Parts: sequence; structure tokens; C-alpha cells
Amino acid sequence: MMRHLVLALSVSSVLCLAIPQTGEAGAEEIVRVGVLKFGTVNWEIDTITNNGFDEKHGFRLEPVVLAGSDAGRIGINAGEIDVIVSDWLFVSRQRAEGIPLTFVPYSTSVGAIMVPDDSIAKTLADLRGSRVGVAGGPLDKNWLMYRAVAEDRYGFDLAEETEPAYAAPPFLAEKLKDGELAAASNFWHYNARLETEGYRELLSGQDAATALGATGPISAIGYVFNEEWAAEHKDTMLGFVAASREAKELLASSDAAWDKLRPSMNAENDAVFHNLVRRYREGIPSRPIAEEEADTKKIYLRLAAIGGEKLVGPATTLSPGTFWSALKDAQ
Repeated sequence: MMRHLVLALSVSSVLCLAIPQTGEAGAEEIVRVGVLKFGTVNWEIDTITNNGFDEKHGFRLEPVVLAGSDAGRIGINAGEIDVIVSDWLFVSRQRAEGIPLTFVPYSTSVGAIMVPDDSIAKTLADLRGSRVGVAGGPLDKNWLMYRAVAEDRYGFDLAEETEPAYAAPPFLAEKLKDGELAAASNFWHYNARLETEGYRELLSGQDAATALGATGPISAIGYVFNEEWAAEHKDTMLGFVAASREAKELLASSDAAWDKLRPSMNAENDAVFHNLVRRYREGIPSRPIAEEEADTKKIYLRLAAIGGEKLVGPATTLSPGTFWSALKDAQ
């Protein structure tokens, strides 16, 4: 009882806004989605609500603005939020520790190692002895994949033979532009901006995954929710997934839909705006869930071997149920 009280207090201290409560029995179902204030997930959430895709599929979507990713993880485990966006590493570890979270693919955009266009670096081997920025910390899955590729192809540990600089994504982007970094492993939307300013991909996360055995794109992040909650609200959650897919279909095909989102995208100019749209569209998942899951299991084993217990906890293999079984059954 005391543990639940402490957790509830922790949630209230990290959520930026009061979280609305689900209505009484018989009222319209509400799905509370935790989002960061300027996160790219807002583009899809806004598309769902602006076009009434939530009501069409039998629920009402309520965004909950969070102070940070940790707030979402606390909130989902406390039952104060219904859905967050996170990755399968987090879900698998939680399941191994007895918390029944599950995952629905959201985006295959995983970022890349970026270098200046005129950099002499052509492969990871060329980064030896260089200062390399890393977003997400030493256990970031992209960084771990790059380390695995460097080991397989060139026989060295990228973390040992470079000087990694772990920092926030915007800081790393600026340091790369200032010339203080030879390269930077960063998230896709920061890289989309860099591409318009004279920077190129040295190796993308998807290319790294392919080098490690994936047969197609795998989702970097997904919608995460409690499997037990989803079982009690199965039609609602399937409706949420359907609304998400409908929003993606619209964003994949309609430039007008993006024009409506542009004021909230913080795109500095037309080039950045169009590149953000292009990269977002490239990241829309299109593979059968079973295929994604099979490839994710392969990549997970490599990441677990490099990241160890600090990364995966007791889950040395991808935990069964990490990908939502109801979604696989529906395909």
C-alpha cells in the first residue's frame, strides 16, 4: 500500500498537466496518451484528433503532456496513463520483471551517425581516435548496434577506440556543427535538420540492423501499454491502433495534412520542413508484425550481449508477449 502511495506521488510530481480520469461506466472510452511537449509523436496524435479518427473508432483520445520520458514510464506503470511511446527493450525488461507491458510498432526511424559532407570518414573504421557524440547514453540501442557492426566488420570496439561524448540530442547537433565532434549518433528528427545543412549519414540504425541480420525495417519505438488493461479494453485498444494507422495513411499521402501540422513542427525553413516530412514517411511501419518480431529477436540478442544486465535486466532474450499478441492475431 505504501509503495503504491509513493509511486502515485512520484507520478504527480513529474507530470506537467493534471491527468483526466476515465469517465463512468457506459461513457465514451478515453485513451490517455503520454506525450512530450515538442515530441514528433504529437504530429500523429494531432492528426488523429483533428480528423476525428478517435471518435470514428469508438474512443476519445486525450494527450497528457509529460515532463520527460521517465515521467511516462512511471505513469504507465502506475496506471495513470494508458499509452506511452517507448521501445521494445524497455517493454521486454519490464515483462521479465513481472510488469505486463506490451508493444505496437510506431516508427522505424531510428536515427544515424552523422558526419559533415566533407568528412574523410566513409565507414565506422574511419572514426577510430575521433570524438563521437552519442544521444541516449552508453546503452542507447543505436549506439550498441553501431558497436556490434564495428566489431563484426572491422574487429574493434567503437566505444573503446573512439572518445564517446554522451549528451542531449540538441547539444550534440550544435557541437557537430561547431566542429567539436567528428561524428554524432543522433535521433532522426535532429538528423533530418542536419541533412539540410551539409551533413550526411555515415551509418543509419536501419542499415546497422540489416548488417546484424534483420531482413527488413524494424520499429525503433512503439505504443506501449499494459497488456492486462488492453485485455479489459480490447475493442478500444484495437480502435486506437486503427486510428493510428489511419493517421499514418493520411500523413503518408497528403501534403495538406502536413501543412496543418507545420505551425507545431518548429521547422526553421522549407528545406527542414520537407525533409522532416520525407523522413517521417520513410519511418512508417509496413511489415507484418510477425516478421518485425522475428528480426527484433535477432537484434535483441546482439544488444543483450553488448549491453548486458544493465541494459536488459533478467531478459537475456526478447520476452514473450513484447509484441501485442492481439494485434498479431488480427493480421
